[in-house]
Amino acid sequence: MAAVGIVMGSDSDMAVMGKAAEVLDTFGIDYEMHIISAHREPDVFFDWAKGAEERGVKVIIAGAGMAAHLPGMCAALFPMPVIGIPMHTTSLGGRDSLYSIVQMPSGIPVATVAINGGKNAGLLAVKILAVSDPALLQKMKDYLKSLKEEVEAKDAKLQETGYRNYTK
Repeated sequence: MAAVGIVMGSDSDMAVMGKAAEVLDTFGIDYEMHIISAHREPDVFFDWAKGAEERGVKVIIAGAGMAAHLPGMCAALFPMPVIGIPMHTTSLGGRDSLYSIVQMPSGIPVATVAINGGKNAGLLAVKILAVSDPALLQKMKDYLKSLKEEVEAKDAKLQETGYRNYTK
């Protein structure tokens, strides 16, 4: 059973959505990933979103561009957390997607990450699941510690080499 459902409306979203999947792979979290268009195949979308809980999905990550209905419709049909990823668009740079996802009506929340924020969507899903999984919580703490150590190593290099030689 997949703990996370990843859904996108188009294969053009794969590069961003793949970053969420990579995070889940790193943390050992099972997921299902689908391309489903809420506009072009609404019956398939409704069946997928309504059946997600029964399939064991605890969090949905939904990416969408332009009108960006996919995350909001997931939230309307799925009773657990939905994370929306607004996709960069050529017409408005993704602001259209961002506004569409973040401005959900009262009662239908969608957690929204940055435009093209696939990695953060994956990390947020991990944090949500870690609330009830001590082993996963420890993995997240270890990950956060590794981020701190990376910054400390970069600062140590800067202190040793100076800014002029840092990138040489």
